[in-house]
Amino acid sequence: MKTDKVSKVLIALDYNPTAQKVAEVGFSVAKSMNAEVILLHVITDPVFYATSGYSPIMGFSGFVDVSPLQLSSVQGLKEASLKYLETSKKHLGDKTIQTIVKEGDFADSILATAKELKADVIVIGSHSRKWLENVVMGSVTEKVLHHTLIPLLIVPTKKSN
Repeated sequence: MKTDKVSKVLIALDYNPTAQKVAEVGFSVAKSMNAEVILLHVITDPVFYATSGYSPIMGFSGFVDVSPLQLSSVQGLKEASLKYLETSKKHLGDKTIQTIVKEGDFADSILATAKELKADVIVIGSHSRKWLENVVMGSVTEKVLHHTLIPLLIVPTKKSN
């Protein structure tokens, strides 16, 4: 039986504080296969980021260095997102990690980036308490799952009760 070598792993990180777990699991899997790692963050709706008292660009311990002014423009969001991914890269301790920020629909951007980069595996988190319900009802993870032929590693990130 012939098996294809996994050479590129795309790790999609969102705004959730559990992104650190997704990055660590994806990085570990990629490194075990000696694969290149690409971190992706998608900016979908600038208004979402500007909500008072809410900073969606977080997840890695100690990363709160984003001013509200920075979040008021798409360019500021891109810069803050790149800084977030660079912090993630530093946390993982690998200078060869590539970081990318895209704009658009979460799932569509993940799918397009994976195709564009010829990723062999996509790593994504699932935050739902009731994961199966979330998949059936329609989520980013579900959309990616049903629209890709690329293997998908789904990292459950719910907090145990």
